Amino acid sequence: MINAVVGLRCKECGRDQAKEPVAACPECWGGLEPLYDLDRVRRTFTREAIASRPADLWRYRELLPLDDEPTVGRGTGFTPLLPAPRLGRRLGIRDLWVKYDAACHPTLSFKDRLVAVALSKAREFGMDTVGCASTGNLANAVAAGAAAAGLRAVILVPEDLEAAKLVGSAVYGATLVGVRGNYDRVNRLCTEIVERHGWGIVNVNLRAYYAEGSKTVGFEIAEQRGWRLPGHVVVPMAGGSMLTKIERAFRQLVELGLVEARPFRLHGAQPAGCAPISGAWKAGLAQPRPVKPDTIVRSLAIGDPTDGAAALAAIRRTDGRAEDPGDDEVVDGIRLLAETEGLFAETAGGTVVAAAQRLARAGAFADGEPVVLQISGQGMKTVEALSGRPPFAAVIDARISDARSPAPRSYPQRSEASRCGSSEEPRWPTPMRCAGWRAWCSGTPETWWWSSPPSRE
Repeated sequence: MINAVVGLRCKECGRDQAKEPVAACPECWGGLEPLYDLDRVRRTFTREAIASRPADLWRYRELLPLDDEPTVGRGTGFTPLLPAPRLGRRLGIRDLWVKYDAACHPTLSFKDRLVAVALSKAREFGMDTVGCASTGNLANAVAAGAAAAGLRAVILVPEDLEAAKLVGSAVYGATLVGVRGNYDRVNRLCTEIVERHGWGIVNVNLRAYYAEGSKTVGFEIAEQRGWRLPGHVVVPMAGGSMLTKIERAFRQLVELGLVEARPFRLHGAQPAGCAPISGAWKAGLAQPRPVKPDTIVRSLAIGDPTDGAAALAAIRRTDGRAEDPGDDEVVDGIRLLAETEGLFAETAGGTVVAAAQRLARAGAFADGEPVVLQISGQGMKTVEALSGRPPFAAVIDARISDARSPAPRSYPQRSEASRCGSSEEPRWPTPMRCAGWRAWCSGTPETWWWSSPPSRE
């Protein structure tokens, strides 16, 4: 394996230092990131070499911060980049793609990428205990990764976290600790734990290495597009790191000659109830102002984002924008993605869809420009967001007369649903696709019921 990491560099003051488990620059307390010898990377990092490797995040290992072979995360990554024409028609985006970063991941979120890098590095450092401060997805990923790597895991989360995410961490045998207060308080406690115990807290003293895992999202998007950069990527923002790392990935690929240099825009998405980065972008500020989170989007509920200033700079550097839809828009975004493309996203994904809808209405996307939505987690993690919405079209007795609803037939208009033989897709899911079947619908999309059994043509 080519070892191309030569050290760490402060993103604020530019000071270089050795590869160590350290939370921040000792001079200015700025964030750190690995520094690579790109001339060394060029020797083996070619399109042909990458294509010959297993389809996981380690196919890009020369640009990930390990000194030895990876020991965690085999099979993680290389999630699908899917065309989304039906969603695109609803949003008014002609060339729309979804990076569905829940597939192929052990705990169904993009955090598995970052944890694979962080825990591989923890083992290089000889650590036997790892942990994290988390709003849920990272807790699941660290617990699962530690179990697979034979490491002890201590997970600290806000005590009122969603039940599904708590169970999804405890099942792996991790020590789960609930902390009174929001994520920012949990994070401060983890910083003190590092100082006292020296554990490998992935988003504290391993953060410089951990965050590099997000670059693989950018590498994959470029490779899956035939080594071409997209025009736009809409990215969920919590701490702000992922957006900055996608930019870094694109720029490294350009510098190495793997993709042609072309303009790309990065757009950030936050919920209205926790939008320090988006708010700062709209106000023209260089630094986000801390806020108290009040949103159903728990995975993005970080009121004082560590990489907020860096994310703001990346958005402005790429001529992007930021949007902060409300919770109702987020839920609508979840449902819209599911109904049009059959993909169930957690609330962060709903935030991205809703933000893309706002951006499209504001004219952010020129006609025909490729737009990628980064969907970072699977919807079963946040089913509470959809609670209280009855899923039944109707409740009936077990009698065929009830199944043959006497309601008068009302056929949806062509703009609402496909007729048989139409090239258009239905606006909402139906038990059978229209082509090849004759289905009569009555009522509205929310209350449809079959008025007669479908028959083959």
